[in-house]
Parts: sequence; C-alpha cells; structure tokens
Amino acid sequence: MSAEAATPVNSEQISAAPAPAGERLRITEIFHSIQGEADAVGWPTVFVRLTGCPLRCTWCDTTYSFHGGQWRDIDAILDEVASHGARHVCVTGGEPLSQKRCLILLRRLCDAGYEVSLETSGALDVAAVDPRVRKVVDLKAPDSGESRRNRWSNLDHLRAHDQVKFVLAGRADYEWARQTVHEHALAARCQVLFSPVHGKVAPRELAEWILQDRLPVRLQMQLHKLLWGEEPGH
Repeated sequence: MSAEAATPVNSEQISAAPAPAGERLRITEIFHSIQGEADAVGWPTVFVRLTGCPLRCTWCDTTYSFHGGQWRDIDAILDEVASHGARHVCVTGGEPLSQKRCLILLRRLCDAGYEVSLETSGALDVAAVDPRVRKVVDLKAPDSGESRRNRWSNLDHLRAHDQVKFVLAGRADYEWARQTVHEHALAARCQVLFSPVHGKVAPRELAEWILQDRLPVRLQMQLHKLLWGEEPGH
C-alpha cells in the first residue's frame, strides 16, 4: 500500500453529495481502532459495524451486533467517520450486506477518498459491491455450523485486491479449507487467509500444518485481540 494511503484525512477535505432523505442504516457502533485482520492489518481504521446477521456461527464473537443498534443517516455516518481523521474504513457486522443500503454507504465512502474494506460472510451476493472496495469474504468451514450457506458464485466476483478468509476450529476445518483452496484455485484469484478460532486451535499448530502442506496462504492472528482482548469498541 502506498505511503499516500496512510495520510490522515481532515474532515474538511471530505466532500460528497448529501444522501437523499430516508437513506439510513441500522448501526451497532462506529469506533476508531487498529485493524487487526486482512491485508490492512496494523493501520489506524474507522470501523462501521452494521446491525443484523442471518448466520449463527458457533464461534461468533460479535453476537451483540445481531439485534438493536440505532438508525443513522448515511450523511451522519460519513460525518462521524471523517471526525476520526483516518484513511482506512472497514464496514463490518454482523453481516453488513444484510442491509441493502450498505452498498450506498460503501460507494459514498469510496467517493470520499477512503481506503474501504468490507467484511462479509460470503453468504450474500457481493456482485453489486463497488469494485473499489476490498472485499474480505469469510468462507464458512464445517465447524462454524454454517458452511451450507456459502455462496460459491461469489468467487466469480473476486478481484486481486480482495481476500478470502477461513476461520478454522480444528483439523477437519483445516483439511476442508485446504481442499477448497485447491479446488477453486483461490490463491490465483486473490489473497487467502487462514485464522485459528481462539481456544480451539493453537496458532503454532495451524502454522505447522500450513508449512507442512506448503500452502500458498497467509496465517493471520487477530491483532486487536492481542492488544485489547475482548474489550468492546476495539
């Protein structure tokens, strides 16, 4: 990523046409932290967490985003994002694409000049996501309890700057992910990330499996959890 991408954003520099009346999203939280995952790991990032998710993964660590939240105008969301002065913005959930107006938010953020990433389960169609957005598509392994929800047609919409993530809870998940990477030639499409479920797979063990099989994937830890544990808002 270029040095220019890391330049802080001044809220006065952000300009975008105001949203039409009624363009709102239900928001669980907006906060400024360090990106802990994917290829933007380590960058100061504003996280916009949308409310709602149709999946119920067994190891989910953001169940508080399933319900509640507050309706926010997209213009107000953009104003709060700008107030933090960061170049990177991550739209996450829950499952952000469960709200159709998420597509509008993603486009508006790109138009405003941010480096935008989207964390999505991959169960919902990503075809209409703005191509400037870096999609992080979380393919669900069997131990998640939701592998049947994977929308395989989403792989056809991946670009080189996108990422496919596998969250793995055991050896069976790993072998499934390894086979999936091979069958779909995922490493030739985009970056592939393997991440251990905390308390289920030792990171060192997962690293040894990857090395033994010489997989073209990146091991990733959740940096934000190393820094702040399970503390909300980080």
